[in-house]
Amino acid sequence: MSSQFESLRPDNLYQDAFDVDPPGADAVGRQVWPRRPGVFIRNQAALPVAEGDAEPGPVARELVAGQFGLVPPWVKSASDAKLRSTKLVNARSETASTSNNFRGAWLAAQRCIVPMMAFQEDDFRSGKAVPTRIARVDGKPMGVAGLWERWTGAQGEEIVSFCLLTVNANSHALMHRYQQPGSEKRMLAILNEGSYGAWLNAPHPEKAREFMRAYSAQALTANPVEK
Repeated sequence: MSSQFESLRPDNLYQDAFDVDPPGADAVGRQVWPRRPGVFIRNQAALPVAEGDAEPGPVARELVAGQFGLVPPWVKSASDAKLRSTKLVNARSETASTSNNFRGAWLAAQRCIVPMMAFQEDDFRSGKAVPTRIARVDGKPMGVAGLWERWTGAQGEEIVSFCLLTVNANSHALMHRYQQPGSEKRMLAILNEGSYGAWLNAPHPEKAREFMRAYSAQALTANPVEK
């Protein structure tokens, strides 16, 4: 499970790689892990139409701050939201449309792109967990497919949150090395740069499944995290 990643540095990469303005100062830390603030990119046209508007606004990407770890809309309280969100940082793409936790966001096309420089996985081949940094070989940012959600409590509390989508990596030349021995290997659904707009604007949830592919192993590099 990929539960930690690096946000973009320097800030100009948000505009250069994703065509969005960077977040405000100190909006997101260098490292993002469950229940910590992060940012994601969504399509403003996918938002609900305000009462009185005849049609959605123009297609535009929007950078949004939110909690890493999805909070489903059916959660009863803020305390319950905190407990559940730490376990809902990753969503299996194969079952997102049927999972009680992620179905609403998937069917409502609440898709997003999570920008990151790298993510961490544990390498157990030595017999102990060795945190490993995985990034693009060319050093450019990655755009990972995700889902976002907005939870509103009975007292008016609001939590905007997001998760990362994953695909099977059992036969992936690089990612099969990581995570617990004997478990199914998973990897983040890293999008090709040319597919960012199509992923956000896919007209039907089933069409979005076409983007759930393993990223090329030759385009990724892995190195133990220096302490």
